Amino acid sequence: MTGRIEDYALIGDLQTAALAGPDGSIEWLCLPRFDSPAVCAALLGTEANGYWRIGPTAASPPPATRRSYRGTSLILDSQWDTSTGVLSVTDFMPPREGPPRLVRVVEAVSGTVSVTFDLSLRFGYGSTTPLVTWPDGRMHAVAGPDAVWLDAAGIELGCPRAQFALHAGQRVAFTLSWEPSHTPPPDTLNTGEALEATEKFWASWIADCTYHGPYRAAVVRSLITLKALTYAPTGGLVAAPTTSLPEDIGGIRNWDYRYVWLRDAALVMATLLRTGYRTEARAWRAWLVRALAGDPEHLQIMYGVAGERTLPETELPWLAGYKNSAPVRIGNAATAQWQLDVYGEVLEALYLAATLGLEPDPSTSVLLTRLAETVQARWQEPDEGIWEIRGPRQQFVHSKVMAWVALDRVVRLAEAGHTQGPVDQWRQLRNVIHDEVCTRGYDPVRNTFTQYYGSQELDAALLMIPLSGFLPADDRRVIGTIEAVQREMATPEGFLRRYPTEGATPGVDGLPGDEGAFLVCSFWLTDALALIGRHDDAQLLYERLLAHSSDLGLLAEEWDPRRQQHVGNYPQALTHLGVVDGALALERAHQALLAAGETR
Repeated sequence: MTGRIEDYALIGDLQTAALAGPDGSIEWLCLPRFDSPAVCAALLGTEANGYWRIGPTAASPPPATRRSYRGTSLILDSQWDTSTGVLSVTDFMPPREGPPRLVRVVEAVSGTVSVTFDLSLRFGYGSTTPLVTWPDGRMHAVAGPDAVWLDAAGIELGCPRAQFALHAGQRVAFTLSWEPSHTPPPDTLNTGEALEATEKFWASWIADCTYHGPYRAAVVRSLITLKALTYAPTGGLVAAPTTSLPEDIGGIRNWDYRYVWLRDAALVMATLLRTGYRTEARAWRAWLVRALAGDPEHLQIMYGVAGERTLPETELPWLAGYKNSAPVRIGNAATAQWQLDVYGEVLEALYLAATLGLEPDPSTSVLLTRLAETVQARWQEPDEGIWEIRGPRQQFVHSKVMAWVALDRVVRLAEAGHTQGPVDQWRQLRNVIHDEVCTRGYDPVRNTFTQYYGSQELDAALLMIPLSGFLPADDRRVIGTIEAVQREMATPEGFLRRYPTEGATPGVDGLPGDEGAFLVCSFWLTDALALIGRHDDAQLLYERLLAHSSDLGLLAEEWDPRRQQHVGNYPQALTHLGVVDGALALERAHQALLAAGETR
């Protein structure tokens, strides 16, 4: 039943999401939030763990002949050509104004088609069979605190499995709604009005996009995906809507990404600001102030979508894992890690918000000072770094670079009147950190910066040295580092791994096994190549990355060069951020060429 990761379509309502397979089966659905227990968890197990399939009747459910998102929306249209006619299924989740709802509209486009409807809900991540009743013709499934209601317009159902025939022009609409089990049933939904409103919502939202370059289609789909991963009530943004999709199929590198990483969210908000989306940036800034509260010196690297701090990591032994990649985990123990670089990414996003005209906020002004003070006090400590290693802490070069970024941005903000503090001390420390990185984090023999002080290894995060402004693009050390990373860490396709892994022997990350190429790092390489003037190489790599998108324009966390498929959680916010930033980097490079009098 479970297909390739990239075969799944994303559907969402800005508070949760579903993944639909090409055979018309919903195999992942958490209700009512991204981080709620799944009611369909077949993606990480078997059909016994919950799914909802609608499609043409067949001995083995066939994949759709065609499928696409409707225009610039998150509405999925799938069609099957059968021997007796053409069947269409439209899947969407209306941006939420009441309970969360998943709507599936089935129509015979031509001929007569036999349709199979098969709904098997399993609450608690596939562990609990609900009590199912049919009051007043509506299906009611309840287990503990959760209740799901199913309404069918155009057909009478009396069980969660059925077959029925549709003739050309006939349509049936199914609406799955969630409510707390102790509350009254939800109102029925006018699915036609909901579909029209959903399409208008997405068209209106994407109209604000300021990018109109040659890669607009990919940028628009990535921006829609990033918006879909935003938890609208609070402004938080999850790293991905899934948990435990493996970085190494059959391995243990399986993590829960349904939370708000400060780094990821800050980088995404910076990208949204660059493409015209200030409302989202304003909401994220408010979320940040609430989440950090009065204790920014104990900043966590991730929080729940509403700012929750406790995210205990637990294994679910009844789920076999995607393609038997166990364990399946919920929660994330990395929340307790010390990652110095997060301060730099957060202050960079706040700096960009201020420079692009987001109105000043007194709470943010205080936060800027407190974050800088924490960097000032702790920058010399080793940390777990950007990649959340589960081995010993190290003096990671990227972490120190981002400590420099944190102080550089707060100095600039203070100079512009956005905050107050010991600016002279910050300037002096900024220089100290810069000198130390250039001395202890640089290998003059190989002309490259290294993963951590005293290391011989490389790390794709070193590409942030020029991208962050730590050193100029024409610095020989920058060029040497970019070329070393590309030479030593690229797959045959030219995509980058994050850092070396050691197979069965735990390496710097403390974990056995390998992983695929990390796609956002490959987009960083695009940006870096464009920055140092290798425009043709940058464009070639960028277009090769886009060619590995799914048929719906979606990308996972990683690319497995051995299996030639996507791995890791999906769709991944950081990867889609890379799509947008890569297009912007190529546009800047093109404009620079024009300004220099060159044409291509």
